[in-house]
Amino acid sequence: MTGSTHPTDAWPSLPFAEWRDTCATLHLWTQIVGKVRLTHSPEVNHWWHVPLYVTARGLTTSPIPYGHRTFEIDFDLVDHRLVIRDSDGAVRTMRLEPRSVADFYGEFMRLLREMGLETKIWTMPVEIENPIPFEQDEEHAAYDAEYAHRFWRVLYQADRVLKQFRGRFIGKCSPVHFFWGSFDLAVTRFSGRPAPRHPGAPFVADFVTREAYSHEVSSVGFWPGGGPVPEPVFYAYAYPEPPGFREMPVRPSAAFFSPHLFEFVLPYEKARRAESPDAALLEFCQSTYEAAADCAKWDRAALERTQGRA
Repeated sequence: MTGSTHPTDAWPSLPFAEWRDTCATLHLWTQIVGKVRLTHSPEVNHWWHVPLYVTARGLTTSPIPYGHRTFEIDFDLVDHRLVIRDSDGAVRTMRLEPRSVADFYGEFMRLLREMGLETKIWTMPVEIENPIPFEQDEEHAAYDAEYAHRFWRVLYQADRVLKQFRGRFIGKCSPVHFFWGSFDLAVTRFSGRPAPRHPGAPFVADFVTREAYSHEVSSVGFWPGGGPVPEPVFYAYAYPEPPGFREMPVRPSAAFFSPHLFEFVLPYEKARRAESPDAALLEFCQSTYEAAADCAKWDRAALERTQGRA
């Protein structure tokens, strides 16, 4: 940003109603690509081998092993292309444009075969209501390039602030990563103590949530909206939720605890219109973490970086 640029120019508006259909289609496309990463990647605790990552142009799988080769898949949300590259130097691309999930799936799998990257995935979408197998889904076919681009711009702004927040913690902490199942960007801190068995979540297999929440966590992230949440939000939660957590005061003043989501929520529009969106988001991250850590009696002195260290 230059000196005269208002922060809201860096943090674009993203009204969910304006790109609901594109969001649903893009969500499913990322699931197809994400499942390819899942298929070939060695397992990592808490499913950290499956997310995508924000790049300077969109989202990436990062390198995926394939025998003695490696490959990666990128969503370029600037030029609106899907790009597949392998370590032998081969490159294939396909346009991101209005097209059905079935059409996207068919072309994508054909390109993988052409590159000698034969892959079979479970073609049923996850973590959504009324899933349709990818190869049969002609219903979801919207792609508004402007809003896909805005979504990426929000992700990279959130990604850099969440990384700043992550750097304050020396305990076990996830990367800042994008989960294609729930379609959100998140970073998660751990107390180091085991958690009680997770009771499960809608549209998610129990073995997934039990691995994800095997230990106590405080998590914060960005979600574009959907279902009961008709707008993009920053969210924060603790598992297990300690007594008194939801009553704790958090910052900024626009944040509140949602009894429907069981999470603290900061509406994205409120954050982007703050005098400093970066500061507002960092306040939300820090205050919700403190609420979780204090209520659950985490050993904060051992887990947090000494103030002033790089």
